[in-house]
Amino acid sequence: MDAGLFVHGMASMGRPGAFELRKSLAVVAHSATIAAMSSAFGDLLQLPVIDFYETAFRKATGIPLKVVAPGEPRQRICLGAGENAFCSIMGDTPVGCAACLDLQVRSQRIVSRNRTAQQISCYAGLTEVAVPVMVGGEHIATLMSGRIFRREPTDRDFNLVAAYAREKVDPAWEKRAREAYFATPVITSDRLQAVISLLDVFAKFLADYASHHALDGAESDPPAVAGAKAYVQSHFEELITLDKVVAHVGVSRFYFCKLFKKATGMTLTEYVARVRVEKAKRLLEDPALRISEVVFAAGFGSIPHFNTVFKRYAGLSPTEYRESLHDDSPPVVPLPDVTAIFRKKTPTAQ
Repeated sequence: MDAGLFVHGMASMGRPGAFELRKSLAVVAHSATIAAMSSAFGDLLQLPVIDFYETAFRKATGIPLKVVAPGEPRQRICLGAGENAFCSIMGDTPVGCAACLDLQVRSQRIVSRNRTAQQISCYAGLTEVAVPVMVGGEHIATLMSGRIFRREPTDRDFNLVAAYAREKVDPAWEKRAREAYFATPVITSDRLQAVISLLDVFAKFLADYASHHALDGAESDPPAVAGAKAYVQSHFEELITLDKVVAHVGVSRFYFCKLFKKATGMTLTEYVARVRVEKAKRLLEDPALRISEVVFAAGFGSIPHFNTVFKRYAGLSPTEYRESLHDDSPPVVPLPDVTAIFRKKTPTAQ
């Protein structure tokens, strides 16, 4: 029987053909990735350092900061304590709220696509800054900040914005809006770059935390997933195959692949690669080790493969990463009570 007729007959009987099956599997995999990203963002929010850094950043710079979920928001995001007063006032108007939401949607879309810090100007002339938190090539959170002026605003600027947003003449509203508008911080280009650098540092810290959390075993992991993680952590220097792992955990290939993807948001191949990259990072901290020694000690079979995988997950080449460890940046001043700050929040007793 002709293969094409067979596939056509399968489809006509309501059974999925190869294309439909691949499409369904891709949808399932994408859904698992989204679920894992949501879980990773939820874990980040449990860190007390989020509140600590948002507050410290606002006090040090005079600019609000909020860690928000990835993806396009469905309603306007308020930056919480320290929110720009003018943005709050305009956000209470239908036109201003819609325009602000549109900016935030575009901001999240661009930062997720470009995977780097972005500066976007709104209709009122304020600049918003968005910095992605990237883990294994996935956008798991955004640091949203800014809402500042890049130059001194003028009366003409305010009159144009007010005329755009207000529904009717209201002297009291206009007075409040004017005061808030001209109270908005004006940031020079150099200072704005310094602000973005601070956000980049915090984004990298959060990414490192999320990466280690994803690779380590979690109490919620199903036994097969926990067993697979432990196996990879113990045998990363060796050749690891799916057959070896499923034989170790005692489940079928199909069941394991589906379960592992659902629990971690990664395939086994991705997980193994990320474990090896983390091992390589630690080895690269030793300047006495040559790159070729790191390659094989971390379980990679060749230097070209190592370079490709490392750049994909670390965002830098191995050489660039090693150089970044030994730059001339001033030492970081330790935070007070660092254990309490970085420890996960624990639910309070009811």
